[in-house]
Amino acid sequence: MTHWTPQQVATAAGARLVAASPNAGGPRRATVDSRGDVAGALFVGLPGTSVDGGRFAPAALERGAWGVLVAPEHAEAAAAVGTGGAAGTGGAGAGGSGVVLSAEDPLRALQALARAWRRELGARVIGVTGSTGKTSTKDLLLALLAPHRAVSASRANFNTEIGLPLEILAAGAGTEVLVLEMGMRGPGQIAELASIAEPDVAVIVSVGPVHLELLGSIEAIAAAKAELITGLPAGGTAIIPAGEGLLDPHRRADVTTITFGDGGDVVFAAQTDERVVIDAAGTRIELTVPFTQAHLRLDLLAAVAAARAVGVTPNGHVDLVLTAGRGQNVSVAGGVTVIDGCYNANPMSMRAALTDLADTAERTGAIRRVAVLGDMLELGPGERAYHEALGELVTDAGVDLLVTVGPRAAAIAQRFEGETRALPDAATAATVVPGLLASGDLVLVKGSLGVGLSAVCEALGAREMAAR
Repeated sequence: MTHWTPQQVATAAGARLVAASPNAGGPRRATVDSRGDVAGALFVGLPGTSVDGGRFAPAALERGAWGVLVAPEHAEAAAAVGTGGAAGTGGAGAGGSGVVLSAEDPLRALQALARAWRRELGARVIGVTGSTGKTSTKDLLLALLAPHRAVSASRANFNTEIGLPLEILAAGAGTEVLVLEMGMRGPGQIAELASIAEPDVAVIVSVGPVHLELLGSIEAIAAAKAELITGLPAGGTAIIPAGEGLLDPHRRADVTTITFGDGGDVVFAAQTDERVVIDAAGTRIELTVPFTQAHLRLDLLAAVAAARAVGVTPNGHVDLVLTAGRGQNVSVAGGVTVIDGCYNANPMSMRAALTDLADTAERTGAIRRVAVLGDMLELGPGERAYHEALGELVTDAGVDLLVTVGPRAAAIAQRFEGETRALPDAATAATVVPGLLASGDLVLVKGSLGVGLSAVCEALGAREMAAR
């Protein structure tokens, strides 16, 4: 957006231009955090439950923000910030008073600005959602597309009505493909994200029992995910799992549907530990991959289908960098290997992680298999049954020691046949778990984000080692 004038930014956002430096140009990106690096950025002051971000607009300008977008009641204070420094850079701390934009609803203005920038870019947009695997599929798409296109992809969990527009606005001029992860907590939220991103390709990686507490049934979950298909233009492309009947009612005749997985359009023709051969509707694709996990390989099929939908046929080595907490294997001090699945958990992803634990143990010859499993949240009235059923999967995975974390996870032990330790919370687990491990152990750490099991991975040194 750097070539846009302040008035163009205001018009795109549906905001009123209150003040502007004469040579301000446009912002490099947008942010909602006045405490971070705001230099050259548009700070958007969003009202919160306890604090109104608009109050921090003057401070953002003083720290070099290009400008601020705030509700009318904060615009006067922002416009009063003094000038200084070299002219023409737009931020108060770097010269000029900074741009001040006013909108009754700053969030809606942020979203409108993102939509306008998406249209200005003219990039192909791939929206990715799913009950499990959406972040890994996004990471895989970035790896597949980067050698062939100028691509920008969502960071971490920037997949909400706030995070997604920030990611669109962070995409530089010349971006050819945008890969945007889309999360949801209830009906209508994917539709809102699709209205901002205007995707050309919709990828639904999976449909499973996630957010049941809010949505009530697996059919409602499928309908919520399928809002991404509804958001496609005529002639768009939908990528869905083969045989997923829950999505059948949501298929569109005016959209190309491509299925992946056994019996689908995109399938494996051959696999070894490092090499995979994929049959993509008759096109042979050979890739070398740095992972063996079955769930990542299934996500790879979805990513290949989406890449081809934007005109890229991937080949060669897949240089995958997974987002933290999505199943990285990390060797830590003391001869212990950690499978870091701390970011989130549900029955589907727990099953996949336990399969990975068993396969990795077989491949590496791990002396002992340890599972540190936390509560799975938002499962509704059936949450205890889901946790109890997980105990059988833990047994099938050959786990030697099960450590449950949280009151819900304690039910996993009811159907587990091995040694168990029940701990009340992540803080306790971070203290206790390191002392339970020995050289040669393979440890899976996984639970819902709200449980905070990243504390356990940090205590074991997995996050520190992965960052090196």
